[in-house]
Amino acid sequence: MDITTNLSLHLKNAGVPDDLRKLLFDFAYISLDAQHQFPKYLRGTAGNENKYGEAVQKLDEFVNGFLCDSLVKTGLVRKIYSEELEAPLVATSKNAPFVVTLDPVDGSSNIGTGNPFGSIVGVYRDDLPQPGRRLVAALYKLYGPINTLVYSIGKGTHEFVKHYDGDGKPQFFLLSENMRVPDPGEVFGLGGDPLEWSPKMMKFAKDLFRMDKMKVRYCGTFVADFSQVLHRGGIFAYPESKKNPHGKLRLAYEAAPMAFLMEQAGGASWSGKESLLEAEALDADARTPLYLGSRGMIEKLKTRLR
Repeated sequence: MDITTNLSLHLKNAGVPDDLRKLLFDFAYISLDAQHQFPKYLRGTAGNENKYGEAVQKLDEFVNGFLCDSLVKTGLVRKIYSEELEAPLVATSKNAPFVVTLDPVDGSSNIGTGNPFGSIVGVYRDDLPQPGRRLVAALYKLYGPINTLVYSIGKGTHEFVKHYDGDGKPQFFLLSENMRVPDPGEVFGLGGDPLEWSPKMMKFAKDLFRMDKMKVRYCGTFVADFSQVLHRGGIFAYPESKKNPHGKLRLAYEAAPMAFLMEQAGGASWSGKESLLEAEALDADARTPLYLGSRGMIEKLKTRLR
């Protein structure tokens, strides 16, 4: 860890535009403030369902409200698309520079078991619909054994860890700059019901064990499973299936921001047709098959599934 380089200094040295630099820095501490309140919301559901028919956890409801309200208060966000909002939130600051996509709590099923979960953010200057290639920034926050923030503005992918400075104040210090995904890598995580995958996908999965001698790593939180692959190389996938022929993960909220981070770290992404950053959808809630990882593994996957 480089305790001489905090997030503020790194963003400034990277030449990030002032408005974007302030938004990224503000989000780091907004999410930290939210995390301080987590213990009050770790049990139970909010008693309602979201727009996908899924039970809303109390933590989902709190974090979504806290992040949305706090982002609007920065004066930098004019519109927020969130998994937990029935319709986009339109801020009173209609001339604010950014549109944000938000998965407030990725890995809600892990809330009650103490496993990691996180938040995923995408930042655009233009309103949706937009392909992920138009992102001006993407980041995720992982609330795990350590508190990390990974971000990219299209100039590499960088990781920071929360620590305390000499005065006892929380800071995000540089942990890894210009991260590179190992290739071919050593781990994989595959989501969904294997019995509903295509025969080609099932054979590919078996060969990850038999031929590639890879280790399975899957905890049910996209952010955490993605982080494993980002650091150790390999592949994460949530394929199409009989139950979810269009995939399960959402393109705008989850797939595009994480593909942006993966590709900026030298990895690759695929929707089953094209890079996830080229995929377009008119509906912000559209789902997609998702394949992310080391470039060599994604190329091998394409050959096997086509």
